[in-house]
Amino acid sequence: MAYIHRTLEQKIMDISRDYSCLLLIGPRQVGKTTMLEHLMEGSGRQKVTLDDVENRRLAQSDPALFLEMHPAPVLIDEVQYAPQLFSYIKINVDNGAAPGSYWLTGSQAFQLMELAQETLAGRTAIVHMSALSQSELYGDGTTEPLSLKLENLNRRKEHLSSCNSMEMFERIWNGGMPGHRSGRFTDRDVFYSSYIQTYINRDVSDMIPGVDKLLFADFIRAAACRVGQMLNTHDIAQDVGVSDDTAKRWLQVLEKSEVVFYLRPYSNNLLKRTVKTPKMYFFDTGLAAYLTKYSNPEILMNGAINGAILENYTVAEIRKTWLNSAKECLLHYYRDKDTNEIDMVIEADGELHPLEIKKSTNPGTELASAFKVLDKGSVPRGAGAILCLREEISAIDRNTFILPIWMI
Repeated sequence: MAYIHRTLEQKIMDISRDYSCLLLIGPRQVGKTTMLEHLMEGSGRQKVTLDDVENRRLAQSDPALFLEMHPAPVLIDEVQYAPQLFSYIKINVDNGAAPGSYWLTGSQAFQLMELAQETLAGRTAIVHMSALSQSELYGDGTTEPLSLKLENLNRRKEHLSSCNSMEMFERIWNGGMPGHRSGRFTDRDVFYSSYIQTYINRDVSDMIPGVDKLLFADFIRAAACRVGQMLNTHDIAQDVGVSDDTAKRWLQVLEKSEVVFYLRPYSNNLLKRTVKTPKMYFFDTGLAAYLTKYSNPEILMNGAINGAILENYTVAEIRKTWLNSAKECLLHYYRDKDTNEIDMVIEADGELHPLEIKKSTNPGTELASAFKVLDKGSVPRGAGAILCLREEISAIDRNTFILPIWMI
């Protein structure tokens, strides 16, 4: 099993020189603990996990003693199981704990962010981690937030490896989970089956005591069938046979544990006819492909959800370029009641950058025609792009690129 270096490694070390406490959050099994263990080799930092029942019990019942028994510098894994620790870590930070004293990890992102913001506001750096990116798997690990400046795009070509359409769907089908992609677990289907069981038995059961586990598994599959679509809670509820209210609560659980994320529609005061419904995506397309029962990449490439899962992959990879730079990402999509639609809108540096995503190696230039609808808004429109399966970069004009998805 080979360790796959993560883009966030240098950012973690830089942050640890500034902050006494670092909170690393993200979905289950994306490699948070593995990366931190790699970084702490030879440093004298100890690790303690709250997966261990005795450690958890002590952290919950006597957090002060727990921290005395595990002095800084320390890595505390799965810290969401003992929120009582946060107040005592705050005291230690306020009393002058050295930079890098506390590394915390957890897989219930929303809960942990709330705890950190309530208790450790201004005292901790919060960093998100997702599954492995294209750059980490197929490039040299160098990344920066996606920019549509030509010099930035040319620089990306030097750090990433190109692929054809079939190879792209192999990337989508295999996903980006380190446990599988590192070679530790070679059977993809067994890996994702175990992942779902562990996720439901631990995370979901913690958040929804007494949940019907089989029904929740069906619910995740129903959600996976709708990646890249505007969210329709009622349709998912009907597929599974639960109420709309139950489906809404369960979707919140998927979002809180970062199994799914949303693009919210872009609007401002000058764009009044925009829709309000978000679009839903899975954090890992390998998981979505497993749940939708596509048995190999070729069948997926020709299947009913091929365009939607390609969009999911593209949106997730763009999002990772921001997360792996530890930067806030303002990502939207656009749709109005006149059926004008733009798959993705990046808001950065005071401009809107429209993106259209197509399963084509030779997309038509008319696909960029919807971009001009953004000109009606108050934020200026910058460069846009059609993201597709061609192998080389091209352009419609100076302000509209045709960009291979492998270059994200």
